[in-house]
Amino acid sequence: MKKIPLGSTGLMVTKTAMGCLPVQRCDTQDAVKLLRAAFEGGINYFDTANAYTDSEEKIGLALSDVRDRLVISTKSAARDKKTVLAHIELSRQRMKTDYIDLFQFHQVPEVPDVNDPNGAYAAALEAKERGWIRHIGVTTHRVNVAEDCIASGAFETLQFPFSYISNERDLALAQKCKEAGMGYIAMKGLAGGMLTNVRACHAFMKQYDNVVPIWGIQHMEELRQWLRVAEEDPDMDEELAAFIRQERQELSGSFCRSCGYCMPCPMGIEIRNCARMNMLLRRSPWQPYMSPEWQAKMNKIEDCIGCRRCSSRCPYQLDTPNLLKYMLKDYREFYEAHKDQL
Repeated sequence: MKKIPLGSTGLMVTKTAMGCLPVQRCDTQDAVKLLRAAFEGGINYFDTANAYTDSEEKIGLALSDVRDRLVISTKSAARDKKTVLAHIELSRQRMKTDYIDLFQFHQVPEVPDVNDPNGAYAAALEAKERGWIRHIGVTTHRVNVAEDCIASGAFETLQFPFSYISNERDLALAQKCKEAGMGYIAMKGLAGGMLTNVRACHAFMKQYDNVVPIWGIQHMEELRQWLRVAEEDPDMDEELAAFIRQERQELSGSFCRSCGYCMPCPMGIEIRNCARMNMLLRRSPWQPYMSPEWQAKMNKIEDCIGCRRCSSRCPYQLDTPNLLKYMLKDYREFYEAHKDQL
């Protein structure tokens, strides 16, 4: 398994890494098997977060006996010193480790204040002095915030959505991090599950020698696919490039990345999934999305009051209310066309 340096941290991480948000959806036994299989398959970098329910505990159960051979990163979305320190201590306990290789401020809406003695950054510095964490990074979905974090010089890594449907400004972050000596961790490399060609995704990421994608893996077959493609290590060729061009044309523009910044909706609309329903229906098995539960979720769009809070929060400047209305219309048309197959 190929390894690359994570910026200037001194950490060497596998170019194929594992994002552990999905393991919270596995039962404990399956999660332990999956995490252990990833390690035995050559993956040495595992990324999780305090907010991912029992993900950290499952990492501790599966991998604590090989801790010295791993790089583990976690996150806290807290913004005050006391809570961040409590989260770091809890993460250490859950993962059965004395230290965390990389601690990240989770989904920041602005650059954390490095001078606030009671803020999150002060907590990270204190945790580093205590030996609880070794490096400090940041994650965000907002490109302007990402750029400001890089320019601040206060962080050793940046984690940001990065895939072959990213726009040019987003893609430029990889080079900015490289010039700043920061590690670049690519989340949502599958664009929220919309990208399904593993070879194309791998070949795209391979073009960026400083980018570490953390693939969200939930099932053993998914893990096997990533291990196989890591072994094959395909380069970007004309066939894959043509496929990516077609995908970019189809998925660019008003495409919801399911980042969740738009939520909560005051009317209870599950925006992050409803706003990309047309792609879920056409790029995944569609029958589960025709259940009574999902029909109720989609019909909830009719309750939209047009407050536009969702649009004001969207880092991709989507016209979310109108996008939702389109999705509901498309959903109902799709249902009528396919109801005989249910």
